[in-house]
Amino acid sequence: MDQNQRGSVSLVRQNTAEKTILSQTQRILVIDDDVELCQLLANYLAHDGFKATAVHNGNEGVVKALSGDFALVILDLMLPGMDGAEVLSRIRLRSGLPVIMLSARGEDTDRIQGLEGGADDYVPKPFNPRELSARIHSVLRRFSAVQNPAIGSAPGHLVIGDVELDSGSRSVRRGNEIVDVTSVEFDLLEAFFKAPGRVIPREELTRVVLGRELGALDRSIDVHVSNLRRKLGPAPAPDGRERIKAVRSVGYLYVMTS
Repeated sequence: MDQNQRGSVSLVRQNTAEKTILSQTQRILVIDDDVELCQLLANYLAHDGFKATAVHNGNEGVVKALSGDFALVILDLMLPGMDGAEVLSRIRLRSGLPVIMLSARGEDTDRIQGLEGGADDYVPKPFNPRELSARIHSVLRRFSAVQNPAIGSAPGHLVIGDVELDSGSRSVRRGNEIVDVTSVEFDLLEAFFKAPGRVIPREELTRVVLGRELGALDRSIDVHVSNLRRKLGPAPAPDGRERIKAVRSVGYLYVMTS
């Protein structure tokens, strides 16, 4: 095989690999018992470049989600048999696959339950398909940055007190321990570390971290802050203060340590 032939084969393999990656990033799993809604959603997402596959019960949803065939899951909270919260819990035991909760139960407690359970975002029914599509793109961009650290942030270290953030590996350490954070929590901590001691409005955090505008009843960013605060714990003794301070009606700041 001459050099030109080898080059042609290499190019074919590269194009095939790129097509495979593209195909994987376009596949969406919808777990919802509303068959008509699933069909409508599949049709809409197809126009936006996604291929949606629907299943209508929790058990099958878990199996499909863990198959490795999908880039993201849209998960209804109210499902027959195994509910969405349990489905999410089982997925999170084995996978960091992005999950967007989608449910007619729009109460704050339901949103908090989903986000605290590890959902990347939450969209209540009824929803605007364009908004859902925008949320999907935003979550996939964040997840891509986790899988490909060179995309979205240059390697580097940010350190405040005993907490170290590595933008290259997208990892967080507190002292000598790794802190297990989600992609949203990492981006949130990075935003705080780039502006320590400054009050960052909730609107700004929502735009920077979640990639969208803050809605009137949207408490998602607050739940993510709460989860991050819990995982980091208080500053070490003798200080012992909360690392992330809420500023009422404005936003949050990361407290500088001496």
